[in-house]
Amino acid sequence: MGTRVEKTDQEWRQELDDLQYRVARENATERAFSGQYYQHKDAGRYLCSCCGAALFDSQSKFDSGSGWPSFYAPLNEDAMRVEFDESHGMRRTEVLCAGCDAHLGHVFADGPAPSGQRYCINSVSLKFEPD
Repeated sequence: MGTRVEKTDQEWRQELDDLQYRVARENATERAFSGQYYQHKDAGRYLCSCCGAALFDSQSKFDSGSGWPSFYAPLNEDAMRVEFDESHGMRRTEVLCAGCDAHLGHVFADGPAPSGQRYCINSVSLKFEPD
């Protein structure tokens, strides 16, 4: 993992737009099929939109049909951490950036080989760095 990023709530509010703040700092979810990276196919890396930590490579991205960008594996598992999320009457595994605690999305055990994992990530929690 890279350098730990810690900011006050006020600093995050100044740096992020309203939707980014609600998703990344308050655990909201963007609407399905609405995010800028849902159908994005360029080669490169996806970074945390809050702290810039490298999270996913475009080679692990796939179309899950869920309405959110989906990846079968992170670039480095140390770049993220998971917590159990029991909101909305479900038990899910929430994915957070290990560098800044940004809410990224959730991971499910219904993805393709080789991992069998589906990291279902909010576009606003990501920024793209082309190859």
